[in-house]
Amino acid sequence: MNIEKNQAARMAVEKIQNNSVVGLGSGSTAAIFIRLLAEKVKKEHMNIVCVATSIKSGELGSLLGLKVVDIDDVSSIDVTVDGADEVDYDLNGIKGGGAALLFEKIVASKSKYNIWIIDSSKFHKKLGNFKLPVEVIKFGSQRIFDCLQEMGLNPTYRLNDDSTRLLTDSSNYIIDIDIQHVSDLNSLSNALENLTGVVEHGLFINICNELLIGGLKKDIKKSELDDRLVLN
Repeated sequence: MNIEKNQAARMAVEKIQNNSVVGLGSGSTAAIFIRLLAEKVKKEHMNIVCVATSIKSGELGSLLGLKVVDIDDVSSIDVTVDGADEVDYDLNGIKGGGAALLFEKIVASKSKYNIWIIDSSKFHKKLGNFKLPVEVIKFGSQRIFDCLQEMGLNPTYRLNDDSTRLLTDSSNYIIDIDIQHVSDLNSLSNALENLTGVVEHGLFINICNELLIGGLKKDIKKSELDDRLVLN
């Protein structure tokens, strides 16, 4: 899938204009975009300011010579280019496989335009193939876990390789849930947000403006979505 990831990232970097504030996404496909953007900025002597969606992305951007600033140092972000773990035909997505969902959603909410870049394996008619991450505070997290269990969502704590609980960049836990049988994403989003102790969840609804799919070489804009869109 590396070829497809490269295709999607290259499609995205061609859309970046000079004198822009650019959000740098997280994950393997976004990392390719960051490298390509750094090359473009250097080659074309572009004036670009970047805001990162994770510590790792910020460090990579800075290492490659991009000007990475804190999100509070900019009034808005012109465009954010990010990956996704799964996207449906309505351009709703699941993000947070790399545990950066909180920062990703904050950056996305401050962006005028959001572009997602994925390989073809992540595009599905319905969400649910990928487990949905829910970021929760450590204090009382078991109560949230039990609530998710009662909701029939089969929760599991995200673990490190040594079986300790993974901590996000904000020092919170991640609980992954199964949403294969969930039909109403908006209701699920509201239910999760109403659970005290939930910091954020990885459902990104009505956030993506444009989806670039490597392999299929498709450029799908939210404003041009056709209900008759059929792929595989």
